[in-house]
Amino acid sequence: MKINHLRNKLALVVGFSIIILSGVIAYAASTVILGCWHHSPIGVRQRSSHSDCPNTGNSAGEVLAWHYHPGYAFSVVKRGVLTVEDGCGGGDETLIAGQAFEELDGRVHRAKNLGTEEVLVYNTFIVPERNPTTMNIPNNERRCGPPRSVNECKDDGWMNFTQPLSFNNQGECVQFVNHRPRTILPVP
Repeated sequence: MKINHLRNKLALVVGFSIIILSGVIAYAASTVILGCWHHSPIGVRQRSSHSDCPNTGNSAGEVLAWHYHPGYAFSVVKRGVLTVEDGCGGGDETLIAGQAFEELDGRVHRAKNLGTEEVLVYNTFIVPERNPTTMNIPNNERRCGPPRSVNECKDDGWMNFTQPLSFNNQGECVQFVNHRPRTILPVP
């Protein structure tokens, strides 16, 4: 009796493991995930066959244009000191070698190399199929948005947002946060 009970548990564990593994494999096989590996986001060199990977110079002291990602970007600083400036202000975030950060879907920002050493960063983009990994803001105009949370809409914060739209009041801003489109990747 005890042996049958253990066999049933083992069969259940193996069965669930196979289901989970199958789901992970199906997810990975159906989703376009990798955009580019960037060497120095302040001097981006293409590291994949994707044509939407930007190419710019590679010198220290450079500042990227204001931009956003139509998906998610996960980045690791390998060498140097990277400064990320949010389009809504609130101070720069400084990251050193060994630190990682994420950039949320649609949030306007730019990266800066304020030092004298080249910055080396590895980026992985998760974007819907056929979308570019990066969208530059026209005329390199600083824009704020979109709001990440309802709290950013409070205390007249709604007045700061200019990307992807401006709001007439706090209620419109809250409504946007609660119902904004999200990047959804298909999973079979």
